[in-house]
Amino acid sequence: MRDMTEHASMKGMYIGGQWVPGRGTFPDINPCDGSIWADVPDGGRAEAARAIQAAHAAFEGWADLPFTERARYMLRAADVWEKRAPDFAAAMQGEGGGTFGKGMFENTYVPEVLRAAAAVCYQSLGEVLPSEHGKFSTAVRRPIGVVVTLSPWNFPAILASRQFANPLAIGNTIVMKPSEDTPYTGGLFIAEVMEEAGLPPGVFNVVTCSRDNVGEMGDELIENPMVKGVTFTGSSAVGRYIAAKCGAHLKKCCIELGGNDAMIVLEDADIERAAQAANFGSFMHQGQVCMSVERILVHENIFDAFLKRFKERTANLPMGDTRDKNNVIGPMINQKQADRVMVHLEDAIAKGAKVELGGGSNGCFIEPTIVTNTTPEMLIMRDETFGPVVPVIPFRTDDEAIAISNDTEYGLSAGVFTQNEERALAIARRLETGMCHVNCSSINDEPHVPFGGAKSSGLGRNGGRWSVETFSETRWITLERGGRHFPPVF
Repeated sequence: MRDMTEHASMKGMYIGGQWVPGRGTFPDINPCDGSIWADVPDGGRAEAARAIQAAHAAFEGWADLPFTERARYMLRAADVWEKRAPDFAAAMQGEGGGTFGKGMFENTYVPEVLRAAAAVCYQSLGEVLPSEHGKFSTAVRRPIGVVVTLSPWNFPAILASRQFANPLAIGNTIVMKPSEDTPYTGGLFIAEVMEEAGLPPGVFNVVTCSRDNVGEMGDELIENPMVKGVTFTGSSAVGRYIAAKCGAHLKKCCIELGGNDAMIVLEDADIERAAQAANFGSFMHQGQVCMSVERILVHENIFDAFLKRFKERTANLPMGDTRDKNNVIGPMINQKQADRVMVHLEDAIAKGAKVELGGGSNGCFIEPTIVTNTTPEMLIMRDETFGPVVPVIPFRTDDEAIAISNDTEYGLSAGVFTQNEERALAIARRLETGMCHVNCSSINDEPHVPFGGAKSSGLGRNGGRWSVETFSETRWITLERGGRHFPPVF
């Protein structure tokens, strides 16, 4: 077990089954105290091209392996991850500012993603079609080749595994670039796991770079002609840029972006259950989750009762350095993100919002904050805040709640609380989101489900057969059995 609590140096980037140094290093900062947690290899276009070449060279052999062997590799990787769970949890606390509980949640989730991907190997990859000429006509899927995964910092292991596991299992090879804020937990740690699981050289590669070199490395990862697909999780602005580049080069892509998710609490809801879900959905990992509850819409008949209970629960969340396992609220990932959240809060206050709880900040730490009296022109209502600040908004009718929920460019997830499931489903059908959960938070995920959003929240779906559809090609193959005749003139 590696000691990941102290300043450390990474072994290098993982390219072609070897640990390769970069052109230099960049500091990996602990957001709890601003200290340097690790020195990480800094790469650029050349390192990206080398990794792509390694993945391209490994593709044919990996794709030709019996599906049972690829499944065994995924299962071994899951076992290795579980063995290394304490390493990951410690690294998550030091590198990403996540709590111990969050790290252990990722530790339990990622092995299941890998095992679900192993199961995909046993699913049907094609179908038999009718033929008027008596042909044996088939539609079959095959892997596309090198897939680039660009993973985020907020849930670095879960979101990275969701990107690469299914494409890898069906025969694609991977080049991963993790966020510069979590290069170890979102990339190099995963490479260590894959190396220990025994994956053939070049099948799984990880390259890292500083923020200064993101442009050149990113362009190579998308533009290189050997790359056949790209999957990205992150901001809508960057996602649009990546999707446009993929379109220009006719590459497949799956883009999962931000959200401004609403949780709708109807007048017959279980207030205690709704308040707990709101607390978790709004403040889990300081609200730094794409599916975070960013707006809570509460029927006017229970507004006061809900707000009272919500404030009581939120007031009990301990905040501080996440190396203390008792703390539930940690820091924002960096000062830039903390400043952005405070800009949203200050804009709301300047335009008449009332702070019901919290509102304070200290460096990267921001108190869990509840506001009321918000209006549509406030940044907190229009944009993704991605922090521990949430407005609570009254409504009168289902139509009004639906209109407020849909009044955003985003459409990732939503929650609806009521004892009337028929009413909840009627509302869910009208919400412009890729996902909706009745009597639960907007934060929901499982390894085998179609995860993704509508509108500016993304394109495509990750998970199960939906990942297979995105990162494979469909081919029509027939066997002539004597029924197809040609004109005599030929």
